[in-house]
Amino acid sequence: RSMCGAERPTMTTADAFYRYMAPVASFENVADVQSYQPAPDDWVIVVADIEGSTKQIEAGRYKTVNLVGAAVVTAVLNALPGLDIPFVFGGDGAALVVPPGAASAARSALASLKRHAREMFDLELKAGSVAVAAVRVVGFDVRVMKLDLGSGNSLAMFSGGGIATASAWLSQALDKDPLLIEPAENGAPPSLDGLSCRWQPLRARRGVVLSLITCARAAGPEAERVHVKRVMAALSDILGQDIAAAAPIGPDVLTFKWPPAGLDLETRATAGRKWQMRRRTEILLQSLIQYVCERFNTGIGYYDAPAYRAEMINQTDFQKYDDMVRLVLDVTMDEAARIDMFLRAEHGAGQLFFGTHHSRDALMTCLVFSLEHSRHVHFIDGAEGGLTLAARQLKRQIATTLQGKAAS
Repeated sequence: RSMCGAERPTMTTADAFYRYMAPVASFENVADVQSYQPAPDDWVIVVADIEGSTKQIEAGRYKTVNLVGAAVVTAVLNALPGLDIPFVFGGDGAALVVPPGAASAARSALASLKRHAREMFDLELKAGSVAVAAVRVVGFDVRVMKLDLGSGNSLAMFSGGGIATASAWLSQALDKDPLLIEPAENGAPPSLDGLSCRWQPLRARRGVVLSLITCARAAGPEAERVHVKRVMAALSDILGQDIAAAAPIGPDVLTFKWPPAGLDLETRATAGRKWQMRRRTEILLQSLIQYVCERFNTGIGYYDAPAYRAEMINQTDFQKYDDMVRLVLDVTMDEAARIDMFLRAEHGAGQLFFGTHHSRDALMTCLVFSLEHSRHVHFIDGAEGGLTLAARQLKRQIATTLQGKAAS
């Protein structure tokens, strides 16, 4: 698993492309073309998102949407033990790139998750897969960079337009399209071991949590590089500091209560074949130990509260790139207004598309595979559907532009 820092397997080199990729130390490297490596032609892009996620969010189900979106990553990683798989979480879904020999297992995991999401959460998950070679045929690419998070954990960044293209194909796919993954008719739910949502929402310290997505209007590596450098430089200038300093997670906003806020959601998601009351009791006991450790700033067994909190702050995905800059930042109202002015000016000048959303809190969904070996990563999103609603605004801008061109 890419975030887990697992020991090198002795029986497979299927994932050698990503496993042995040298990681970069800073998110600033996303603009560096030399930091990316092209994915092999025969690797497979696996994408999934929740249909009608905006309506679900408007109905107040944004925590459920986030959990099922994170479950996409969890289900695939658990189905491919021992492999390093690059992935990106998008709020209401995710994208992964897997070796060809792992594609069948990844599809099966998502087929099971589709059924599970429908039965447990009344959500329709749309999922599909396509070979990297297929997006290259139409002029796009899948290039991958590995960002070091510390403690042997990493996150993947993607450039080249291939992930965005696969996602667009998925949204446009109709019934019986070979790209689509159909729901499993029967069988056990997917393994979602490690998925949890026990922390309280992260309250904005400086004023507002800004969920922000931008993409270049022009295609090609040079356009991507210029876009990323220009956006990141402008944000740093407005914030007066490195963007990492505006991360919405910090020691002063990490709050743990008992019973945990996400108890019901985690129970339904991770019970598997267990009786749900049994799984609920397990979570209550585990989280009680965690609460005691957090309350007294101590450790019990492998859970060391001070060490875990320090690792969490570094091992989050509040900044990422998957053909689009995706950020969740804690900013002042004045900074948010200035960022909005910059984005509107750049959009008006034909440089970029963008979407934003403001909220009072950020949400954190956790993937914890081993406390002993510090193998965990934490997905950050703005509350009330931050990244999903920002993406909706961006897509509307693109659609409006295309309609304008067609009319002219």
